[in-house]
Amino acid sequence: MSLRSLLLASAKALGASLLCSLAAQAAYFQWETVELPASSGATCGNGTPYRFFVNRTPFTSKTVVMFEGGGACWDQNACKGGTLLDAVNPDGIPSNYMSDFNRQAHWGLVTPFTARIDPLQAVQTQSWNIVYLAYCTGDVHTGNQTNVYDNVDPSKPLVYAHKGMVNAQAVAKWMAANLPRPAHLLLTGFSAGGVGSTALYPWFRETINPKKMALLADAGPLFNVPRTASASEAPSVLLHNKIRAVWGLDGTNGLVTQLVSKYPSAGSADNLGSITSGLGKLYPNDRIGYAVAQEDAIFSAFSYQKFYPEIANAASDDERLALINAKWRQEIQPWLTMMSPYSNVGYYVPNWRELNDAHCLTIVTFGGTSITEKNLDSINVFVNNLLDGSGPVMRAYETNRSHNRILLSDILADLLAKILPI
Repeated sequence: MSLRSLLLASAKALGASLLCSLAAQAAYFQWETVELPASSGATCGNGTPYRFFVNRTPFTSKTVVMFEGGGACWDQNACKGGTLLDAVNPDGIPSNYMSDFNRQAHWGLVTPFTARIDPLQAVQTQSWNIVYLAYCTGDVHTGNQTNVYDNVDPSKPLVYAHKGMVNAQAVAKWMAANLPRPAHLLLTGFSAGGVGSTALYPWFRETINPKKMALLADAGPLFNVPRTASASEAPSVLLHNKIRAVWGLDGTNGLVTQLVSKYPSAGSADNLGSITSGLGKLYPNDRIGYAVAQEDAIFSAFSYQKFYPEIANAASDDERLALINAKWRQEIQPWLTMMSPYSNVGYYVPNWRELNDAHCLTIVTFGGTSITEKNLDSINVFVNNLLDGSGPVMRAYETNRSHNRILLSDILADLLAKILPI
């Protein structure tokens, strides 16, 4: 064997040995459970410890933070969970959450952002450090109030801690103390996590102080809804005003109060949606992105179904969905218009995909999220624009309502073709 070959072989062996050693010693490339102490104020809704999960790599400081999705609650039944729109994880977050495939995280495979090796979808953050904020507070990660609910069974009142904001802020502090300063930080989330990643963006931005940062909020829009708007003007006003009270958003230590106190020029306390464009104003060098489907049938149901009797009592499911979607589409356009003054704020809004009733464009796979009229194969183009782009952030809105009537079987066939090319 030549000296050059010998040196190459030795270098490869040393590299493999070093990688194994690093992985073993520092728990790299595996899910680490972090339990926040009670002194931090962090807690699940039922009072059990709040846990989140970290998957580290020694090769980069780049980090993606995922806010988990799920339903929400403001009454005794919904806070106990059980339906798609109710609070998730009502019994708290176990330490083996990421390794129990029956849990929502599914070993991180719930989104391509949280899997090291995803069989369905590649995305550049799979080689980054990954932080997974589990969701167990029923308040879309934004609350700071404990309530007692007894509307169903007064003899067994339910004490429930809406402390999602406290949990997220504690995670940001932990990251600043325990992880390298990120060269690039992506804050993202789906459904309730889309709301949480948007609302908590300033805390992560300023607590962790990454060199570069972006947001991708999927399927959790905070629409343009003035507090005093009528239900006909802004259908989400009933939801927004409800959660202000039950989750303590306007309280002394509430999220809205803290945001307005710290960033008085970024938005209005009387419009929860003002943070949508406010982030672009606060952080002109960051890239802010929102994604939602025009026919999302789940977040829209959460927004309107409990507040409008004609929807709750619709004669058929088709009628219910039509009534819901009319209100949803009404609110999308003013929301997009809010973003127009800030070139660093963009959006990706296809019409529909079959998966999960068009709710969430980044869960499981990016399949079925193309906007053909814009020559965009999937939302991955938007993701890369947020992470690697320069100049204005992409804005893509699909006008063809019939295009994305792609069947789930077609999506799966496309995925199989990628996995098993022939």
